[in-house]
Amino acid sequence: MLDNQNENQVIDNSMYSHYVGVKFATTPRAYFFGYKDLDIVLDDMVVVETSKGIEVGQIAFEPIEIGKYKSSLALKPIIRKATDIDLKMYELNKKDAKYAFEICKNEVKRLGLDMHLISCEYSLDKSKVLFSYLADDRVDFRELLKVLASRLHSRIELRQIGPRDKAKAVGGLGLCGLPLCCSTFLNEFDGISIGRAKNQMLVINIPKLSGQCGKLICCLKYEDEAYSQERAKYPELGSKLIYDNKEYIIANINILSGLVRIDNPEDIKFVPYEDLKKSARFLKSRDNRENNEKK
Repeated sequence: MLDNQNENQVIDNSMYSHYVGVKFATTPRAYFFGYKDLDIVLDDMVVVETSKGIEVGQIAFEPIEIGKYKSSLALKPIIRKATDIDLKMYELNKKDAKYAFEICKNEVKRLGLDMHLISCEYSLDKSKVLFSYLADDRVDFRELLKVLASRLHSRIELRQIGPRDKAKAVGGLGLCGLPLCCSTFLNEFDGISIGRAKNQMLVINIPKLSGQCGKLICCLKYEDEAYSQERAKYPELGSKLIYDNKEYIIANINILSGLVRIDNPEDIKFVPYEDLKKSARFLKSRDNRENNEKK
C-alpha cells in the first residue's frame, strides 16, 4: 500500500503530533499515518495519499503520541477528515469500480489475454483506475489499455501481482488458525526455500507446508535462525558412534525434545542427546568427514 523507504533516507516524523492506523476496504490490515492539529477519533473516515493515489480509509485504533512511534518508516500525512462529498464520491467509486471490472474482464476475454483479473479500484478523485491481475508470464496489454482508456476516461494502471500479494489482499486464516501474517503485519515477502523446512527437520509434505497462496508458508522463516543455532550443538546426521558396545549412525534429531534417533541394521533407539554425550563414543573416521562434506 505504501511506498518503501530508502535505507539511507533520514526519517523525520517530528511534524506530527500523533499517528494512527488506517484501514482500507481492499486490505484487512491497518497502515500508519501521521497528523497534527486534527480532531480525529476511532472509526473516523479520513482522506490519505497512498501509492495507489488519494484514498478514503477508516481510523482503526485510538491516536497515539508520535513519541511512541518506533518504526523506521516515514509516516505519510492524513490529508483531512473525510467530508460528506468525499464519502459520497467514495461510495460512487465503489459502484463504478464494479462496472469497470466487468468491462475489463470482458475485454480480457475478447482479446484472449492470459491474465486473471483480481480487483479494480478508483482513486478518490477518479483520476486513476487500478486493475490488479495474476499472470504466469508477461502480458502484452497495449490494446487492452487503449480500449479501457476510451471507455473509462481515466488514467489506467494494470498491476501484476503474485500469489502472495493476492493472499494478502484477500486475507484468511493460516494453518495456525490466526489471520494470515501477510494480511496483518508483513510489509515484504522474503524468499522461502524448502531448505528452511529441511533445516527445521519437518516432513517435506508440500501441501501441508503451503499457505493460502500456494507458496511455502512465511512462518518457516521465523524460527529458522534459532533452529540453525541449536543444530550446531548436535552432530551431523549420518555421524557414526559406539553406544552400548554397538555401532550406530545418527538418523534423526528432535531439537525440541532433545531426542536423537540412532540406527543400525538390527536396532533403532531414541536416546536423549545429553545421555549420548556421556555414554557414547563418536567416531571421527574419514568416511564421516566425507559424508559431512557432502551434506
